[in-house]
Amino acid sequence: MTSSPITVIVNLQGEENNPIPLTTWESWLQTWLIHLLHELPVATIYELSLRFTNDEEIQNLNYQYRQKNQPTDVLAFAALEVDFPQLPTEETEPLYLGDLVISVDTAQRQATSQGHSLSTELVWLTAHGFLHLLGWDHPDDDSLMLMLSQQEALLKLVGVFSG
Repeated sequence: MTSSPITVIVNLQGEENNPIPLTTWESWLQTWLIHLLHELPVATIYELSLRFTNDEEIQNLNYQYRQKNQPTDVLAFAALEVDFPQLPTEETEPLYLGDLVISVDTAQRQATSQGHSLSTELVWLTAHGFLHLLGWDHPDDDSLMLMLSQQEALLKLVGVFSG
């Protein structure tokens, strides 16, 4: 087995609310990074934070940053600007992509509504937030359909199917 050309560091918070091990998240996010490498600035190490929380905390964050006083499923706080910096190839510091915050309460309700497991919903929401960290957005139906299609592709890459 050959080693990957890139590494991903996942700062996991709220592990008690997360049924998926850190090593699995790292593997999945590395797979997604490799798949989307053409959309990223060149680096050998990427880093992001993944926080699992409850509705109360995510509602506070949603109000603070989006002026929406209600819980949501996932918030993405991208660290990169639209025009990525060109980094020297010998860069050894991780390139920080940003923070993902996921409400496990909302994810559980959505999983029940969709008829799949909490783990599947968490992976779906992480893929969605991850795409936002890379600059994807869905201001209209066409861009939403493209983003949802890319989310499904990411889930298929790691053997999780939703839909």
